[in-house]
Amino acid sequence: MPASLQGRRAFQLENDRVRVSVLVGGGHIAEILLKEKQVNPLWIPPWPSMEPCDFDAQVHTEYGNDAESRLLAGIMGHNLCFDFYGPPSEEEAACGLTVHGEASVINWEMEAVGEGELRATAELPLAEMRLERRFRLSAKDTVVTITETAENLSAADRAVGWTQHVTLGPPFLAPGRTVFHMPVTRSKAYESDFAEGKGTMQPGAEFDWPWCPDIHGGRIDLRQTSAAPVSAGFTAHLMDPAKEQAWFTAYNPDIGVLFGYAWRRSDFPWLGIWEENHCRQHRPWNGRTLTRAMEFGVSPMPEPRRRMIDRKWMFGAPCYRWIPARTHVTVEYSAFIRSSDQAVREVAWQGEGVVLR
Repeated sequence: MPASLQGRRAFQLENDRVRVSVLVGGGHIAEILLKEKQVNPLWIPPWPSMEPCDFDAQVHTEYGNDAESRLLAGIMGHNLCFDFYGPPSEEEAACGLTVHGEASVINWEMEAVGEGELRATAELPLAEMRLERRFRLSAKDTVVTITETAENLSAADRAVGWTQHVTLGPPFLAPGRTVFHMPVTRSKAYESDFAEGKGTMQPGAEFDWPWCPDIHGGRIDLRQTSAAPVSAGFTAHLMDPAKEQAWFTAYNPDIGVLFGYAWRRSDFPWLGIWEENHCRQHRPWNGRTLTRAMEFGVSPMPEPRRRMIDRKWMFGAPCYRWIPARTHVTVEYSAFIRSSDQAVREVAWQGEGVVLR
């Protein structure tokens, strides 16, 4: 049903246990609220939010002045990165493309479809793609299942980036307290400075989860949110090729809430972890933001399209996927939330059901 969240137009699915809010502008999943705890693990930025279609770079300078500004003006929670993952090239930016592509800034058409289901569609004129997302929430469960279809409208085969950028924020995300688990084999740190000179991760380091080498010869345990006053970085992780399913869990022991996502590994073989802990000083960040994003998709690194294609493979896995001319591809994944007195180290996903061990 139509609703409003943080002054933004939204549609909501709701039962006695959970409320899910999806923004019209950008299609962001802004809220997955566990009612008994009144906790939404997803990130709500500390700056005022506006509809991306109303953004004017000459007027709304508080969001910066680059290819990311329109996205930051309206971003919340889980945003869909499509049809690339990362910044546009200079030529693409000159044509109006923003960081992570059109899907995160365009208006979506939304409608309720029966009981407990929401249908959202968007056409991306610059990418020549059409997207459909269906959100399902059963009457008693705390699992939200999303089916996503991308249709190539052009007469050319397309190599695409396609990533679910799930960004968590306070109070669920707490320094030194929130704990993460996921089935990972090989990992790699971003190959250049991702933290404006304030990070401690060793650029380009390859490692085994969860121990990321730092620049001082030590190791960073990525299973836990940093307790440092300032930190930032990005690491890419190959989900276990021996498993058909991939997932991550996040657990806050002080609140007693467990949150996570599950998906088919063949759809999204990679997960990137981006952390921003009061590091970015430019607008609109202004050094006041704590986030951690769990970004699962078809690409390991957020980078321009040409670099993504040139990279081609990493750790024996592809770094993008093809959508042939005038065909479509469908994927499915689920988000889950519940009260818990412990972290979860194993997840079994059964379509619209999730079993936690």
